[in-house]
Amino acid sequence: MLDFTILTGNLDQYLEGFKITVTASLIALVASFLLGTLIAVFRIAPFKPLNWLGTMYVEFIRNIPLLIIVFFFFFGLGFSGLTAGTVGLTIYTSSFIAEAIRAGILAVPKGQMEAARSSGLSYGQTMRLIILPQAIKIVIPPLGNQFINLVKNSSILGIVAGLDLMYQGDLISSRTFVVFDVYIFVALFYLILTIPLSLGVGYLEKRLAKSN
Repeated sequence: MLDFTILTGNLDQYLEGFKITVTASLIALVASFLLGTLIAVFRIAPFKPLNWLGTMYVEFIRNIPLLIIVFFFFFGLGFSGLTAGTVGLTIYTSSFIAEAIRAGILAVPKGQMEAARSSGLSYGQTMRLIILPQAIKIVIPPLGNQFINLVKNSSILGIVAGLDLMYQGDLISSRTFVVFDVYIFVALFYLILTIPLSLGVGYLEKRLAKSN
């Protein structure tokens, strides 16, 4: 039976960790989407140096653990736990978002790029105004899954004293000598974030399916 006094007696601390988790997740979500989109464009660009740079970024970042990236910024560059965790989340997630968006770009008929270029639009304008909006619409479901993974991966901040939910759970557990109940309540707070995200992604997917 859960001891709800663990929750009520430490609610301020749980809420503080929840606020930090939400803040870090939102910042990393926006930043990883923008960076991932840029890297996706690099990967399919007709300019070899950009193509090489985008490919190296994705292959390198996707194949090393998130923890190593966070440790690099925390121990190597001396960032605070919150900053190191948020930057690490951004860089790590952006590599997966880049691949999802690249797949969406490749799914857009090539004739649209050719038609736009022949009408006088530059490569950048064509990508920004015509190709990317369609590509992102195509890959809403995998993007949503990456955003949900990002929220769950934000628990990495707890390892570098990032003041998030997991870190606050560690503090409460070490003070109360209770483990199971403390982390069950931590999990419930994560569910408060991830379930609405999951439902929102499902709703968008259905709306997009109806519009097609």
